Amino acid sequence: MAWTLYGSTATSRLATPSQTKYATPSSYAIVQAAIQRAQNQLSNDKFVPWKFHPRNSDFEPASNASKIYIQNVTIQQNQSDSAAILKPLAGEVNERYTLFVSGSGAVDITAVSSIGILRALETFTQLFYQHSSNGAVYTPYAPVSIVDAPKFGHRGFSMDVARTYYPTTFILHTLDVLASNKFNRLHLHVTDSQSWPLDIPALPDLSRKGAYRTGLSYSPKELAQIQEYGMYRGVEVYIEIDTPGHTASIAHAFPEVIAAYNIQPDWGDYANEPPSGGLKLNSSAVYTFLHTLWEDLLPRVAPYSAYFHTGGDEVDANAYLFDDTVMSNKSSILQPLMQKFVDFNHGYVRAAGMTPMVWEEMLLEWNLTLGSDVLVQAWLSDESVAKTVAMGHKVIAGNYNYWVIPLYSQNPSPLTVNSTSTVAAAPGSTPSPALPPPS
Repeated sequence: MAWTLYGSTATSRLATPSQTKYATPSSYAIVQAAIQRAQNQLSNDKFVPWKFHPRNSDFEPASNASKIYIQNVTIQQNQSDSAAILKPLAGEVNERYTLFVSGSGAVDITAVSSIGILRALETFTQLFYQHSSNGAVYTPYAPVSIVDAPKFGHRGFSMDVARTYYPTTFILHTLDVLASNKFNRLHLHVTDSQSWPLDIPALPDLSRKGAYRTGLSYSPKELAQIQEYGMYRGVEVYIEIDTPGHTASIAHAFPEVIAAYNIQPDWGDYANEPPSGGLKLNSSAVYTFLHTLWEDLLPRVAPYSAYFHTGGDEVDANAYLFDDTVMSNKSSILQPLMQKFVDFNHGYVRAAGMTPMVWEEMLLEWNLTLGSDVLVQAWLSDESVAKTVAMGHKVIAGNYNYWVIPLYSQNPSPLTVNSTSTVAAAPGSTPSPALPPPS
């Protein structure tokens, strides 16, 4: 028999600090914040599930029916959190939880980690609806026992904030939505050829001249706010600075480091999209620029993420015909220079205590030798995923044929792209294609 349980701020309570034990103050703070969010959500969400039922159906409990209230929610964490709990690599945190809601109003949540408790509290709040007549909060599902754990260690959403600028408040709302759906990664593709919306205090002209306009950039304080907001919701926010391609916006401030900038009308011979332009491959000025960039940015983002994405997609060799330090599009000349370039960047990422990420082309098209720690993001095909795994690398699967969401205006040309990776299957796809054993 299913009981109708009621909860309200007056009659229900979640665990107080004295009822929970956690390994570190950080873990403790994350769980306490999640408890407060759960209380607020139960009080304020006001969701009546009309769409779940036929029109004019009587799906709600009678207003005068006897009520059983939730009196207590017991939360128990069975193990201490690891040191990596706030910025784990994929799979390092056990997110499994159990949730039991009895017919008498007792609720028990058990998890191995504080992140598991976050996931359980999300599920708990999603069991409740608001009554359309009296405003009471109730669940029709008690008694219920739920044992839940993710299939994938990385459940990510990629957000392009360079081609289309989104205010910080919009990104924070996106993190709320991701947490509600138990995603655990947000990939911010934060710079591109169209704009540079990221403030770098050591290189202030980058956003001052490279953003679409003044004010359409993220300050260090805003970037930290985004990453910390995600951390408190179990969503690790990692940053991508795409290099060496997709960097034409740098030319507004530092034209000397960019090759093949904004070639017209034949931009398609030198880039996948306008404006063309990429970092030069054999320029001391480029390495000086990158040193300053990484020394400023990486220490600021490292406390919040285990990963940093250095890009590497859609690099057109023809652009280097206009690179005065190279003047060639031959792979025999470019490949060693690209290897040096990527090794340089990944050295800084590792020195900051993070794991490098790249797009698949660096491995599969440029044939670079990547460190065994490097995480490869595959986006061109399922075959790319299989090839990457066969070469011994961990991979994020995000085939653009299925996983990219283009946003359209009145005309048919796409304005921007957000993509998901390694989440629920899209039509015709699977997030875990058949893979060979690693070599």
